[in-house]
Amino acid sequence: MEDNKNFDLITVVGPTASGKTALAVEIAKAFLGEIISADSMQIYKEFSILSAKPSDTELGQVKHHLIGFVPVSEEYSAAEFIRDADRSLKEIKNRGNLPIMVGGTGLYVDSFLKGTDFSDEKPVDREKRAELQKYSNENLLEMLTEVDKESAKKIHLNDTKRLIRAIEFFYSEGYPISEHDKNSKLVPGKYRALKLGLNFRNRDILYDRINRRVDLMFEKGIVEEVREVSQGDVSKTASAAIGYKEILPYVNSEATLSEVKNNLKQATRRYAKRQLTWFRRDKEINWIYIDDFENFNEVAEFAKNLVEKLF
Repeated sequence: MEDNKNFDLITVVGPTASGKTALAVEIAKAFLGEIISADSMQIYKEFSILSAKPSDTELGQVKHHLIGFVPVSEEYSAAEFIRDADRSLKEIKNRGNLPIMVGGTGLYVDSFLKGTDFSDEKPVDREKRAELQKYSNENLLEMLTEVDKESAKKIHLNDTKRLIRAIEFFYSEGYPISEHDKNSKLVPGKYRALKLGLNFRNRDILYDRINRRVDLMFEKGIVEEVREVSQGDVSKTASAAIGYKEILPYVNSEATLSEVKNNLKQATRRYAKRQLTWFRRDKEINWIYIDDFENFNEVAEFAKNLVEKLF
């Protein structure tokens, strides 16, 4: 962590089911904070159980922003999140309170802190994309190697989406996306954050928490929530939610309850692994390992002492 403690906000990140919201609430109570949610599914009004929104008690203890304000029928982008989060942060600052951004959507958090400008992004050339989608991944990798060897070395053969994006970028911009990424890292961020991250030394503990959370979601009525949402218009971003697409086959009588429950547990565990992979790239994160402590109170006290010391 840098010596300069002039931070604009605190971020609390980590995998799903790690206890981010509960910890952020305790920090907010101790330091006159307000919470900005950085969760791409908690934005939706109709996804309460599915997105594991903060409880009524948590919402009552601390003011929250960007939760349950978008109908599932509407698309919502990272660019819109940056705009809305920026407005929320300024409102919190104007009240003299501490902004605390909490969530597991790494793209949202990083884009906000960097001040990423999506306004110059060109619309997708759908004809070009349709053409590229006809090729095998091996052919795509060969094509990318010809124009951007650095990206070709980094992108996995099975990552079709990134292979296509890198090729599209070169032909639309005229230079490699690897060069673009390097230049982006040289631009100073818009906001400086004291970054806290939750993790587990024993990954099995996290997976057990995920499994128990999924069981609780079914007890609370996640099937009914998905069934009700599926009766109306659902945007592409909302329909991609983990939980919605896994439970829909049961709602449509295409799978058993046991099958969709197991599928949801597996999908959530995989998502947690992707989240950790994303956040571990950030060397500024102060990691707090939950299983180093006896209970949540000890975790909260440690985190508050860390804030007191570093912020």
